[in-house]
Amino acid sequence: MVRLEELLNIKGVAAAGEFTPDGKLVNYKEKMNMSREMAEMSAQFCATVSMMFNTLAGAFTQLTKTQWVPQKLWTYAGGDWIVIIAGGTKGVFAETEKTDIEQVIKALMS
Repeated sequence: MVRLEELLNIKGVAAAGEFTPDGKLVNYKEKMNMSREMAEMSAQFCATVSMMFNTLAGAFTQLTKTQWVPQKLWTYAGGDWIVIIAGGTKGVFAETEKTDIEQVIKALMS
């Protein structure tokens, strides 16, 4: 699995982190002056969204008889930023216009 330092070296990535499924921060690296408190709050946010997608995917799998689990990746883009989370517990915050999103996804999925 890709290391946080490797993710942070991708152009446009401002922070990379790992968190538990229940939202506890495991580790993070940043180059955007992100405080530990902000990283902990971000971990809780990302874990909550991951849990929501797990619930929806399970229900949608049952409803449609198509396979939506296990969760592999989700992303949110808004304003100037994009969040990309893989496996529900590791991901990046990046500047949308400066980041090769496919490169980040490939790294996270490796």
